[in-house]
Parts: sequence; structure tokens; C-alpha cells
Amino acid sequence: MVKKHYITIPQLAKALGISRIAVYRRVKSGAIAATKVGRTYVISDRTVNEILGKALSQKTRDGIDKAIDCTTSEYGQVLKWLSKE
Repeated sequence: MVKKHYITIPQLAKALGISRIAVYRRVKSGAIAATKVGRTYVISDRTVNEILGKALSQKTRDGIDKAIDCTTSEYGQVLKWLSKE
């Protein structure tokens, strides 16, 4: 069985160095994925790692890949010249 770890909104606010209200607003707007357990919201450790930049979501990875493809198609020759210097 896989054990999931969760963090509360006040704990996340402390880790991010912002107010609890700011985190609540982001949860309510959907910017931060959270699950309501009773009267408390909890955020999974995976989501926390994504927020803190320790892990990348698939959406973020796809965006990075798209940006790399765009850059290499537009500036491929220039990048080759720069790599020779």
C-alpha cells in the first residue's frame, strides 16, 4: 500500500513565506490543488513539491518541451554556431 503524505494550508503558508489567506485564495481559485477533509484543506506532498519547484508536473514538462522545440526550430543554426565558439 502506498502511503500518501499531506500538508495543511498553514504549514504550506509557512513553507512559502506567505499568509494563510493567500494560500486559501489560491486553493479556492484552483491554482493549488487541495482536498477538503472535514473543515480542513490538505495538500498532497506531490503538489507541494511542484509548488516548491522540486518536481515538475506533466503540464509544465510539456510546456518546456514545446518551448525547446520552438527555440531549436527558429534558432537552430545560430545555436550550432554558438556551440562551436
